[in-house]
Amino acid sequence: MMNNFMRKVLIIGSKGMLGQELVRVFSRDKNYKVVGWDRNEIDITDKKKTEKKILKLGPDIIINAAAYNAVDKCEEDEKEYELARKINGLAPGYLAEIAKDTPLNFPSKRGGGKRGAIFIHYSTDYVFGGEMPEVPMQKSCNHICHECAMRNKFTAEVGFDEKAKPSPISRYGKSKLLGEKEVQKHGDKYYIIRLSKLFGKPAISKDAKKSFFDVMLELGRKNKEVKAVDEETSCFTYTPDLAQGTKKIIESKKPFGIYHIANGDPCTWYEAVVELYKQAKLKTKVIPVNADEFPRPAQRPFYSVLLNTKLKPLRSYKEALKEYLSNL
Repeated sequence: MMNNFMRKVLIIGSKGMLGQELVRVFSRDKNYKVVGWDRNEIDITDKKKTEKKILKLGPDIIINAAAYNAVDKCEEDEKEYELARKINGLAPGYLAEIAKDTPLNFPSKRGGGKRGAIFIHYSTDYVFGGEMPEVPMQKSCNHICHECAMRNKFTAEVGFDEKAKPSPISRYGKSKLLGEKEVQKHGDKYYIIRLSKLFGKPAISKDAKKSFFDVMLELGRKNKEVKAVDEETSCFTYTPDLAQGTKKIIESKKPFGIYHIANGDPCTWYEAVVELYKQAKLKTKVIPVNADEFPRPAQRPFYSVLLNTKLKPLRSYKEALKEYLSNL
């Protein structure tokens, strides 16, 4: 029999890279009863069946870690783009609406009433890219940049905060932005969490993509030299840190809305590979190249660093990478 104070958490996409980490984090806490569903157990693009199944379960918290992430495939294939729009765009809106009608096992004074599960949905830095972020200035800015850097030791934190206007430049980015809008339109008690360049323990779901670091480790062990794009600056996000951050947002009762969770130290792909090989003690030479060296159907943001203005900053991705490699 379930403890009266135990909150039921439904994690959708439970066998994905992030989903399996969310299951681990919440399962370790005796205050939660975790239910994990993956693609073979629920089709979130079917609103009626999804609603029936979720309402029957009656979760207090619904976490959507399911996503379409074939960035290039949906850029060049209309059917794939339509699938991306359904999974990344419309389905999150269905889930947000269903969450409003879900009867709670653990009624909370927050938000009032005995209905309305908390809904968490994940988005991406790829909702940006069409415009560069503004560069903040010192209050006493004299508009002479070299003096600012050399004399006043001012380092501007450049990136997109939670209030920045999205401007996606790929179909994938547009599908994720649609998801944000649908959640905001149909949801009530929701958190939209943006992340970037996810890495962590490989997903156990079928046909799951490998993380960038896993791919580059394989290449580094097989080759004497590799090429890496020295552009597209953004942050990495380590799944255990993201899962813990998600739990903290819920438990600290943060105001509902958009949040950014990413590890510190923004970098290019090239800079990340150099750090990876350094930590993995690989002698493989890394050659920096421009993005056009690897033509891809979908355009990537040149700069998409996520600024976190609402939460305690996460550790550097370098520290997270060290932990990840030690567990391989």
